[in-house]
Amino acid sequence: MLLKYFYDQELAHASYMVGCQRTGEAIIVDPDRNIQQYLDVAKREKMKIIGSVETHIHADYVSGSRELAERVGAKLYVSDEGPAGWKYTFVSKYEHQFLKDGDTFRVGNIKMQTMHTPGHTPESLSFVLTDIGGGADMPMGLFTGDFVFVGSTGRPDLLEEVAGQEGSAEPGARDLYRSIQKFCELPDYLQIWPSHGAGSACGKGLGAIPSSTVGYEKLFNEALQFESEDAFVEYILKDQSEVPPYFGVMKHVNKHGPKVIGDAGMPQKLDVSILAQTLESNTVINVGAPRSFAEKHVPATINIPTKYIAHQGGWFINYEKPLYLIADSAMLAESIRVLREIGVDNIAGYFDANEVSKSGLAKESFEYKSPSELADQIKNNEVYLLDVRGQAEWNEGHISNAEYSFLGEMLDAIGNFKNDKPIVFQCRTGGRSAIACSIAQAHGIKKVINLDGGIVQWEREGYLVDTNQPQPVG
Repeated sequence: MLLKYFYDQELAHASYMVGCQRTGEAIIVDPDRNIQQYLDVAKREKMKIIGSVETHIHADYVSGSRELAERVGAKLYVSDEGPAGWKYTFVSKYEHQFLKDGDTFRVGNIKMQTMHTPGHTPESLSFVLTDIGGGADMPMGLFTGDFVFVGSTGRPDLLEEVAGQEGSAEPGARDLYRSIQKFCELPDYLQIWPSHGAGSACGKGLGAIPSSTVGYEKLFNEALQFESEDAFVEYILKDQSEVPPYFGVMKHVNKHGPKVIGDAGMPQKLDVSILAQTLESNTVINVGAPRSFAEKHVPATINIPTKYIAHQGGWFINYEKPLYLIADSAMLAESIRVLREIGVDNIAGYFDANEVSKSGLAKESFEYKSPSELADQIKNNEVYLLDVRGQAEWNEGHISNAEYSFLGEMLDAIGNFKNDKPIVFQCRTGGRSAIACSIAQAHGIKKVINLDGGIVQWEREGYLVDTNQPQPVG
């Protein structure tokens, strides 16, 4: 048997190739849109990809199942559990198999058995793997999708948060509790292979370790320690991270079938002479380094560095309008890849960052200042301090005199920002607050400062934090 692990750091997403070396056949479990990585490994391992397996309708990235069906004729294995509103509508165009609890299918001499594990979503499946070709008559492990993670479980509130299913979070949490009871009946030795790691918004407290076992999670996974269903429901619905609006877009895209991009290549390079005109009615994102942007940038552009696109871009990109980038050759391909992974296909073109820098259009800047440079001004209310972290982060501790204004909702709140003195933006280490500075300037608030190193550096320099409840801006 062949088992290959693929991990996208930007999306905190794991996918897997399962192959039978005797027959040369392989499937991909929870593929992302970048299918070339699977094709390359399959070629190297002398495997033919014959199928694509979905644990559920994903919300945080575009699935690669349709792309695999189009490119290599992969058979689609998808859930037929859950209510009618949560069925895949596009798979009838391709060879496919709808799966219910207990169903099995084979990949050469490897058996996969379906286990319905609702909670994160109603249609969620896990897949139990048995290597029959290796002589085993007992399973080796299971692909848990977004059901059980290392150290955590999937969140049950996404349908209410992003799909408009009001009142679905608590029933989902109760379904999740019952699925956990089923999970805990499995043999302790079974390995678990989840679809996300630390940094994913699909759950809270995810571990950074790629895999675990049923027994280990039963001992140490906090979500698996509750004997009371009500206590579990209260725990799992509390302190979940904010959900980007693009999650709702992804649910729709993956349910009805994403656009097939094939070898789309890079978007068109545009002449810098039309940049000012482009900015009049379009979003232009500079994907360069935050400090370089702060030193000199084109007014009305915003800065979302490549490494932040997956987690922050979905809050600010309008999926219905064309998007333009400012990027250098080193970052362009990766930025395009990540944007396409979160379903941003309407990338109308890009401006070369070096040409923009030489054009004279980059006339705006903002400062980074250390805690020691700002502490007295913050204490004496000579500046406004806006904390743009998540709600749970704020509740754990924040700087005195700070006001809370979550970054993802900044476009809605910015009209209520006071602008009679400089605004200092602050996050954990300075990355998200740099994005906030760029957005504020792009919307006419020019006196902005980024707290260098964020609250981590603030504490490192010996300044105190408190845990008073927030007073949101706007």
